[in-house]
Amino acid sequence: MSKLILTHEVSGLGAPGDVVDVKNGFARNYLIPQGFAVSWSRGGEKQIEQIKAARTAREHATLEEAKDLKDKLEATKVKLAIKAGAGGRLFGSVKTADIANAVAEAGLGTLDKRKIEIPSAIKLTGDHEATVRLRDDLVATISIQVVAAK
Repeated sequence: MSKLILTHEVSGLGAPGDVVDVKNGFARNYLIPQGFAVSWSRGGEKQIEQIKAARTAREHATLEEAKDLKDKLEATKVKLAIKAGAGGRLFGSVKTADIANAVAEAGLGTLDKRKIEIPSAIKLTGDHEATVRLRDDLVATISIQVVAAK
C-alpha cells in the first residue's frame, strides 16, 4: 500500500489535500503520472495545508450561495450546440469544459470543469444529465439539451 496526498479530486477516492492509502500499482501507474497525487512524506504537512487553502478558496463561499446555484442549475435546461452529423451523432463527445462554458453562457454562474461528472459519454443529440459537486456536501444535477450546431 502506498500513502499519497491527493492534489486533485478523484471520484470515489477523495478531494485535494486528503491523505489516502492505495495499492502500489494504482499509485505508480495512474495517480502519480496523471498528476492527481504526490507521495506522502513528513514534510508534506505544509503542502496539505496549501492544497486545502486553495480548495476552500475555489469553493463557493457559503452554503446558501451554493444552494442557490444548485436550485438555478436544476431548474434550467442548459442548451449546448455541437457539430453533429446525420442521425444526430456528434463529431466527438460532450466534454466537461463544454458544459461549464454552456452554463456560464446561460448566465447561471461559473463552474469548475473538474467538478462536473458525466455518467456516460454524450455522443448523440437530445436530453442528457450531468452532476456537479458544488461543495463536499452538495451535488447538483444539470439537465443538458444537446442540439446540432448550424
